[in-house]
Amino acid sequence: MSIPYAKVIVNPVAGGYSVGRNWPRIARKLRDIGLSFDHELTRSTGHAMEIAKRSADAGYRCLVAVGGDGTVNEVANGILCSTRASDTILGIVGLGTACSFTRSLGIPQDYVSACHLLTGQRRALIDVGVVQCWSQGRPLERFFVNVADGGFGAAVAVAWKHLPDRFGRRINHSFRTIQGLRRLFTYRNKQVRLQVGKEVEAICSCDVVVANGQFFADGMQIAPHARLDDGLLDVVTVGNVGKFELLRIWPIIYSGSHITHPKIRERKATIITVESDKQLPVEADGVILGESPAVFRVIPSALTIVV
Repeated sequence: MSIPYAKVIVNPVAGGYSVGRNWPRIARKLRDIGLSFDHELTRSTGHAMEIAKRSADAGYRCLVAVGGDGTVNEVANGILCSTRASDTILGIVGLGTACSFTRSLGIPQDYVSACHLLTGQRRALIDVGVVQCWSQGRPLERFFVNVADGGFGAAVAVAWKHLPDRFGRRINHSFRTIQGLRRLFTYRNKQVRLQVGKEVEAICSCDVVVANGQFFADGMQIAPHARLDDGLLDVVTVGNVGKFELLRIWPIIYSGSHITHPKIRERKATIITVESDKQLPVEADGVILGESPAVFRVIPSALTIVV
């Protein structure tokens, strides 16, 4: 199955502006491998979603996201909100700071290899998550393809928004690591009411992670048993861990062995509800959405991706 004429959606500020700097070379590589396409550059937050929906509705059967996890999330949301979601393919050239979703898919992290995949024959039909939460006093609904969470992870993502972002992927990653450690020492665990399937519990929680894919942040294997096509979401709850205890856990998250810790629990479900008396920030695919109460659910086999 060959790729049809494509719309390439480029976020020039992704990866510390590395996408903008590398776009002429990426475009040349796409032409060299024989991809027929036109492209649009995004101008602001939400613009990739607008381009994707318009393009899918207009008949483009392949949309290629060039950027990071936020760009991929917006393009996926645009496809899924269009009238042609079931017959539109998503391709990805990941050049963001983290690119967690491409890790979960096994897509190479270098743009040359990622471009070559776009003319291959392999496709994956994956599940998609949906999160409903509150933003500025109004209900909000958003699709996510990789990982969402309520708690410490979302608080770190909020802190990342205030970092300088013009210095490239490597320096961006260093800034994010430092800011994450700083946020660790100011974050307070929250009392939450958590419903996973039919099971209800009240716990003191550091983070509630709802995963479609395995990886998040900078390559942490937060949900090692997650599968993108099993019709389920993996719920990883990090209980009432202290700051120094979390520092000890931090390094082993990269291998996925953190799930053996007695204060960490892993389950699978199709619907999850998180409530808290305190403000609990919510993010999905690195995009800050709002706060709890939040409901997460899965839509099986919702999106086709080039892999």
